[in-house]
Amino acid sequence: MTSAPIVVHRPSPSGGRRVSVHQHGRDEILGTAYSDHDLVVFLAAAGVQDPDSILDDGRWIEWRGGRAHQWSAA
Repeated sequence: MTSAPIVVHRPSPSGGRRVSVHQHGRDEILGTAYSDHDLVVFLAAAGVQDPDSILDDGRWIEWRGGRAHQWSAA
């Protein structure tokens, strides 16, 4: 794999960030997260073991279009 399997997309103008995961050969949108807690819940539901521990691991999560852990529009 050449990129992280989980993408946290840029913040939307109204706040929150779409979260997608690449699994089974395709991208699947998990939902819109408004906090680290939301992201952890999405990842746990997707089967990620110990999701808290990977939030800052670039091998697992790519934060696009904004700083990591920034949930509101800049």
